[in-house]
Amino acid sequence: MADISYKRHIAKTITWRFVGTIDTIILSWIISGDPFTGLKIGFAEVITKMTLYYLHERVWFKINLSKEGEVLESRKRHIAKTVTWRFIGTMDTMLLAWLISGDPLTGLKIGFAEVVTKMLLYYLHERVWYKINFGLVERTK
Repeated sequence: MADISYKRHIAKTITWRFVGTIDTIILSWIISGDPFTGLKIGFAEVITKMTLYYLHERVWFKINLSKEGEVLESRKRHIAKTVTWRFIGTMDTMLLAWLISGDPLTGLKIGFAEVVTKMLLYYLHERVWYKINFGLVERTK
C-alpha cells in the first residue's frame, strides 16, 4: 500500500468515533431505557475510543500480512481489522457501561449488541476509507 500520513489516521479516527458514538448512544438508550445513560456512555467513550482506535490504526499500519511478497487482499485485511477492533471496542464499552450504569448486566447487553452493529458499521467505514485518497502520497492497487 502507499505511504499513509498521520493525518489520514487522525481523520479516520474522528469519522469512526462520530459513527461509533451515535451507535453507542442509541443502543445504550434502548437497552438501559434512559436517554441520559445513553448520552453518558456515548460521551465517555469519545476519549477512550479515539485513543484506542488511533493506536489500533498505527499497529495495523505496521503489520505486514503479505504472503510470498503479495499484500493481503484488502477485504480480508479489513475483516481482520474489524474483528480485532471490535474486541477492543467491546471490552471498553462493556466496562464503561457497567461503571456508568452501575449494572454489569447492562454493560454486557450493550457490549453484545454493539458486536453486531459496530462490526457492520466498521467494515463499511473501512471500505469507504479504502476508496478515499486523503493522506495518501500515492495509491497502489
